[in-house]
Amino acid sequence: MNWLISILLGAVEGITEFLPISSTGHLTIVEKLVGWQIDAPGVTAFTAIIQIGSIAAAIVYFWKDIVRLVVAWFRGLFHKDQRGNDYRAAWAVIIGSIPIAVIGLVFKNVIETTLRSLWIVAVALIVWAFVMWAADRFSASRGKKALRDESSFTIVDGLIIGLVQCLALIPGVSRSGATISAGLFRGLDRVTATRWSFFLGIPALAASGVLEAVTNVSNISQGVGWGPTAVATIVAFVVGYAAIAWLLKFVSSNRFTLFIIYRIVIGLAVVALLVTGVLAAV
Repeated sequence: MNWLISILLGAVEGITEFLPISSTGHLTIVEKLVGWQIDAPGVTAFTAIIQIGSIAAAIVYFWKDIVRLVVAWFRGLFHKDQRGNDYRAAWAVIIGSIPIAVIGLVFKNVIETTLRSLWIVAVALIVWAFVMWAADRFSASRGKKALRDESSFTIVDGLIIGLVQCLALIPGVSRSGATISAGLFRGLDRVTATRWSFFLGIPALAASGVLEAVTNVSNISQGVGWGPTAVATIVAFVVGYAAIAWLLKFVSSNRFTLFIIYRIVIGLAVVALLVTGVLAAV
């Protein structure tokens, strides 16, 4: 792989992993534009592995929160009087991470081949934009005082958001877009929905990246190469950290209209490129 291309793809991953615009969808589009076979084993492995950079950025950014939840979980296991909000929230993350792990493993082959079509990416970008619009409007209609913060996050919230997170296995939907939308429909405020999108994403994406790295050593070695993959992963870490900080600041005072419009525009642009034959679907 050209080193500039690896830097570009790492930046795309870092920017789009946590913004509700679909990292897999954008990587698929860019990979196709540079002439890659997007359903090739080496390419799908590369796409999954560089997510480790973004997830590492989330782990570093939320390190104190992660430690707080882990400590609360262990304390709660052995001491009933320590089972407070953080203990329940930790269980919510654990339980909410199970559905995508199961679905991801069961349908791994379909996800990495059939669902890599640019038609699916384009349609998912557009369709989920309207779901996000509905979720954003629902949240705004409730008023700030009626919205829930992190202290009210429950295991049921984690399970429902975790189930919706499974839809992110469809390229173009966006894992953060799916989980944030679910959080808003559950009555969480924008910042809480966004933060918990990160917390639920860390286990799923970390496991996916590590699994791909372990099982696709030969595919990476014989295809993209470990050097460019490592560079893209590092770039994803740096850019991803900045994207997390920006997103949390943005959602504290803005709705998701910008992302909704962007998704529709990009989705329609991909449709136009497919219809005119500029790009092939796979």
